[in-house]
Amino acid sequence: MLSRIAPSSGKLLISEPFLMDPNFQRSVVLLTQHHEEGTIGFILNHPSALLLKDLIPELGDSDFPVYIGGPVATDTIHFIHRCYDKLNDGEEIAKGIYWGGNFEALKVLIGTGSIDQSEIKFFIGYSGWSDQQLKNELVENTWIVSDQYHPDIVFSNDEGEVWREVIVNLGPKYAHVSKFPSDPNLN
Repeated sequence: MLSRIAPSSGKLLISEPFLMDPNFQRSVVLLTQHHEEGTIGFILNHPSALLLKDLIPELGDSDFPVYIGGPVATDTIHFIHRCYDKLNDGEEIAKGIYWGGNFEALKVLIGTGSIDQSEIKFFIGYSGWSDQQLKNELVENTWIVSDQYHPDIVFSNDEGEVWREVIVNLGPKYAHVSKFPSDPNLN
């Protein structure tokens, strides 16, 4: 179901193709929390140049990519996962997708090679909006809200295709948008 006015946890915010804010250009944001005070989410398709071992050296050779979750609190590390059976912790934000959990237990699981990159995604910073701010951006057609996505897209490391695939999955009304150039002046 698509909406411009009803975001909630577990839904995706998809940026319109010509959003020029460099923080959110061609972004897909997984919403992890939405309430009266505001909304929190993580950009799924903006990789950083860092690996988890760069941020937490004690994890040795952990070559998990780290994504830029958003422009807020970029000195923090967050994670989403689909391995509750291993971690036994986290807040379910969509069917089978969890936010956070016991980081000490996670470090042990990573150290023993018990978690695969397809099960978890790490972020520095997050995306955040006050309640009215996001409502205004939705009214201005800055974002599309969707709950129609396969969980694999959330954990995909093919950043270049995430936005395009999510747009195509919105249906025929939006599929043509996936072919727009990122710079409209190139048209």
